[in-house]
Amino acid sequence: MKNKSSNPLDKLRLKVGGVPEHFNLPWRLAIEEGLFREQNIMLHWSDMSGGTGQMIKGLETGSIDVAVVLTEGITKAILQGLDASILRVYVSSPLCWGIHVPFHSNIKNIQDLESKQFAISREASGSHLMAYVLGAQNGWDLKEMHFQIVGDIYGGLWALENNEAQAFLWEKYTTNPYVEQKKCRRINEIVTPWSSFVIAARNDVIKDALPALNKICDLVSTRAEALKNSKRSAEIISWRYNIDLYQVKQWLRQTEWNNSEAKGLEAQHREVVAYLLNLELISENEAKDWKEKLFT
Repeated sequence: MKNKSSNPLDKLRLKVGGVPEHFNLPWRLAIEEGLFREQNIMLHWSDMSGGTGQMIKGLETGSIDVAVVLTEGITKAILQGLDASILRVYVSSPLCWGIHVPFHSNIKNIQDLESKQFAISREASGSHLMAYVLGAQNGWDLKEMHFQIVGDIYGGLWALENNEAQAFLWEKYTTNPYVEQKKCRRINEIVTPWSSFVIAARNDVIKDALPALNKICDLVSTRAEALKNSKRSAEIISWRYNIDLYQVKQWLRQTEWNNSEAKGLEAQHREVVAYLLNLELISENEAKDWKEKLFT
C-alpha cells in the first residue's frame, strides 16, 4: 500500500489478491467500470491461482494488502500469528468442492481414498484443510493422511494425470471443464460447513485506511448484487470463465454474495474455530480470544 500524503489529489493505492475464478467477477467488473477510481482509490488486482496459501504468503510478505480468501484458511492463519484481520464476509453461501481422482484409476468412492495421496495447492490452503474435513467426516486417522504440494489447479490436474496423487479437492464449477475433457473424474462433492470467502487485510493497512477499505467492500457488495440480479450474468460468466451455461445458472442459484457489513462474522467463525480445534489444526491457546484476533 502506498501511504497517503497531505496532497488531496494523491490516490490511495491498494493491491488486492484473489483466485481467478467466477466468484471474483464483481471485483473485476468494479475495476473495469472505474468504481474505485471514482472514490480516489487505485486498486490493482492480482490473480492468485495458488489460492488461499498463496494469498496468506502475500499478506505475510506485503506483496498484497487485501485478500479475497477462503474462510477456513485465513482463520487458521490469523489464529497462528498472521498479522491481518477479517473485514467482512464476501460470499455467504458455502463452497462446493469437487472430489477429483485420476480419470483412468479404479477409485470409485470416497472410502477408496483412505491413506491415499492428496494433491494440495499449499499448506493451510482450502484444498489442504478440506481434505482434513473429508477425512474427519469419514472417520479416517488424520495423522495417516498424505499430501503433495502442487501449487495450483494445473499442478493438481498434472498430479492426477501422472498418478503423483490420487485425490484433489477444488471448487467443482472451476474444474468442470477438465472433468468434461476427461483430465480427471469427480467421484463426489463436499460442502463447507461455513461461508465460502471473506475479505481480509493486513493490520497495518487497516490502521491507515479503514474507511477506504470499508468503501471498497461496499462497492464490491453493490456490484455483486447487481451481477446476481442481471439477466445477462450467466452468459457473461460462462464466456469469461469457460464454464457451461447450464452449470453457471446452477452456480448462480446456489451462490449468495454478502450485502451486510456484519452479517455472519461471529456466528460463522465460531463454527470454523471449533472445527479447526476438533481437527487439531490449531491449539487451544491459539483459539483463545479468537474474536479479538480475527476481526477489526
